[in-house]
Amino acid sequence: MRTVITSLCRLEPLVVAHAREMFAVLSDPAIYEFENSPPPSEAWLAQRYQRLETRGPIDGAEQWLNWGIRLNGDELAGYVQATVIPDGTSFVAYELNSRFWRRGIGSEAVHAILEEMRQRYSVHTFLAVLKARNYRSEGLLRKLGFSLADEELAFRYRDDADELVMIKLVTSS
Repeated sequence: MRTVITSLCRLEPLVVAHAREMFAVLSDPAIYEFENSPPPSEAWLAQRYQRLETRGPIDGAEQWLNWGIRLNGDELAGYVQATVIPDGTSFVAYELNSRFWRRGIGSEAVHAILEEMRQRYSVHTFLAVLKARNYRSEGLLRKLGFSLADEELAFRYRDDADELVMIKLVTSS
């Protein structure tokens, strides 16, 4: 796993040392308008990041790749993540502090990770699961070429009826 540089940010492999700064970033209540909740404590987040630093379960059934989004001004803005499974599929997710919305940072960071996954991890299918009400995330994903998955795939991957599953198929170049 490597650092990925874009014109707006640097995507740093997420480690325990990010927990203090990331806790402040992820404590923004606006992030959780549609789903999830903020981390309960900095210690909880550090413990989670320690587990994620292993980059996957012992059995190797998947890879956990998580990057902190560091702005060029050196401020941490959020994270992007990819869970890669051996069949060439990756589940992608992201969270960005609301102070950084509508600046192109999220779409640029997610786009960079999609390219990283395609080039370095041979991923050809990207999936994202989100609440149907989350119009901001749906818009970001559509901007990046995702579309709604068919009902069979959606049924397979969503946990709740109020979730959308979006898919992006890519070809290697």
